[in-house]
Amino acid sequence: MTAVATTAPASTRHPSPAPRLNRWLLRLHRPALCVWGGLVVLLSAALLWLGGPLTDASAAAWDQYNACAWAPKCAYDQPAIIRYKEVYSVTTFAVLVLPFLVAAWAGATLTSRELETGTAQLTWAQSVSPVHWLTAKLALPATLVVAGTGLVAALHHLAWSAGEGRIDTAKSWSDFPTFYSGGPLTVALALLGLVVGVLAGLLWRRSLPALGTSVVVTTGVFAVVHTVLPHLWPSVTQVRYRAQGAPSGTGIVVDEGILTSTGARLPNPYCGGPDFPDCRATYDKLDAVGHYRDFHPLSHYWPLQLMATALTCAVVAVLVLAAYRVLKSLTGGTGRGANTTG
Repeated sequence: MTAVATTAPASTRHPSPAPRLNRWLLRLHRPALCVWGGLVVLLSAALLWLGGPLTDASAAAWDQYNACAWAPKCAYDQPAIIRYKEVYSVTTFAVLVLPFLVAAWAGATLTSRELETGTAQLTWAQSVSPVHWLTAKLALPATLVVAGTGLVAALHHLAWSAGEGRIDTAKSWSDFPTFYSGGPLTVALALLGLVVGVLAGLLWRRSLPALGTSVVVTTGVFAVVHTVLPHLWPSVTQVRYRAQGAPSGTGIVVDEGILTSTGARLPNPYCGGPDFPDCRATYDKLDAVGHYRDFHPLSHYWPLQLMATALTCAVVAVLVLAAYRVLKSLTGGTGRGANTTG
């Protein structure tokens, strides 16, 4: 009786290198993964503490203070108010710097180090193509960055919401650090830092220059997003007569100034208000009849967040395409990394 040898399908004889590459990436960057996980857990615990016991204690202290009604002596829990402010400031700053930490790590280690030491070229010459190598470098860290940053951003927003209307000194939604630390824009900026770091590593192929470039470019894009943010959604116009003074209130201000009798808009002279004779003379000379203020109220919070997130993600997509183009130029368009020296 003749035995018939069976041949395993090609998919079982030559498994995809992606799982092995992902496991290798996790082993290679295990210290960074541990630091990232520890930072996310620690920050999440601090935000849960902030949005729970600290908010309740601070709100109770403010109730005590307001009940005093300007009495000469007032007993209230001042340390609880101070503790809330301190923890809020520290946790907000920590969430705000996450994109820059991601950019620094990605620039220093994710692609530049392997290109600098020749490990990437060796990998390409064996079983992993450059495209698969770069895809793993982007996809796996991006998943971890989105999960970690998304968690702390959501917890920050919940912590801020818990104190809204209960704590007299709670930050407004339009406060710069508060706005950038509690929404999807935080996640998009962290992804931006990751992709900038990967691209900088491919361009420099050296760790230190790539690290510095990543942080600087991420800061620059952050500044651009912040500059165009008020113009990403139609603003609301508030108008007041001259005798009423300039409009005020919370929100993100787009533009403000004075209105003339012809309806023209002029810059606000900031002369001190209609109660001052010199200021009244200035308004008369300018033919001012009122004040205007273009701003974004609280109802624009999510539209601004989503529009800025979409803009940032568009920049991320362009940078990802640029990274693959740079990789193609490094490898000469070949399937392996034989032509990557130099």
